[in-house]
Amino acid sequence: MTMLGKKKLSTKSYKGTRDFYPEEKYIQNYIFDVMGNTAESFGYSEYSSSILESTELYKAKTGEEIVNEQTYTFEDRGGRSITLRPEMTPSIARMVAEKKRELLFPLRWYSIPNVFRYERPQRGRLREHWQLNADIFGVAGIEAEIEIISLAYHIMNNFGAKDEDFEMRINSRESILAEFDKRGIEGDRAKQLLALIDKKDKIDNFEDESKKIIGEVFELDTHWDGAETLKSALSALGIKNVSYNPNIVRGFDYYTGMVFEVFDTSPENNRSLFGGGRYDNLLDIFGVPNIPAVGFGMGDVTMRDFLETHNLLPEYASPTDLFICTTDKEKISFAQTLAQKLRQKGIAVAVNLTDKKVGDQISLADKRFIPFIVCVGEEEITKKKFTIKNL
Repeated sequence: MTMLGKKKLSTKSYKGTRDFYPEEKYIQNYIFDVMGNTAESFGYSEYSSSILESTELYKAKTGEEIVNEQTYTFEDRGGRSITLRPEMTPSIARMVAEKKRELLFPLRWYSIPNVFRYERPQRGRLREHWQLNADIFGVAGIEAEIEIISLAYHIMNNFGAKDEDFEMRINSRESILAEFDKRGIEGDRAKQLLALIDKKDKIDNFEDESKKIIGEVFELDTHWDGAETLKSALSALGIKNVSYNPNIVRGFDYYTGMVFEVFDTSPENNRSLFGGGRYDNLLDIFGVPNIPAVGFGMGDVTMRDFLETHNLLPEYASPTDLFICTTDKEKISFAQTLAQKLRQKGIAVAVNLTDKKVGDQISLADKRFIPFIVCVGEEEITKKKFTIKNL
């Protein structure tokens, strides 16, 4: 209890979220820059939207489990059910449907939104994260799949990852659903089985769980003819770490065709990093004709873990180019005037505002990784000449 009798507030961030001190924010900005710059190099344009969406949007297409168990949903003052977005795909579909007649197709759009999921925090999965979303609207052919997987590959490449560091696994949701139809697996049973297959590699009792759903052990006996065609086209572009895997189904209900996931091959972090696929029917909930679409989402949490595992994290660099130290407080005014002139030349300058000794000022600048320093004293002011020290 405090002296006023009030409970002392915790300094910890909300469970499953992160604070970004300068060093952590530097890494996050680096991740965003690589994602965004690579997307733009493929001709993608950035867009954004509010973190608040009508809950109905997610009930319609994301999946009941996610809405009921994994979202932050509340009622606003107008009695409307609102959800903090758990993902971006429904939002972009809404935006495309809203201005469909005005947009020029095909669209190449990307965004790096903040998204929220109420789930148990664990390595690679938090309650809040940022996620690159890259999508193509208006291309029904395999060319869209080739481009979107190429984009994912080149982002990994631009992070410094080698082909042996990650694997791209592809499958077709359509081929799995066709297999379900042959076996008479429909409705809720099909949804439950898809969700089970999606986590097959994470559980030890797949056989028992599948028996509970369909009355027998489910064994995948699917083959997707398009896998070899897609692999061959990607190989021609120099992308060879691609494999067909019938267990890749993705968790969301809206996928209609090709799906893929990118896996870290390191034994220290052997897990799925991100993925995506084709979703051609998402606009039907808005009462407009569907537009073919392919996209993926790449989270910043799993990417940071990947970079750390493979020693690819960048070293922190200060945004400040120059620190001006002063021999006493009377020189601060002159130092501020000098700094202002330098800033007009595009130089980022920080000025000492304390009465610390010069040695302590230099030590502080060094600890903050500021590369250059200038000290201002009576002699420098009189002669108007300054010595730049490279730290």
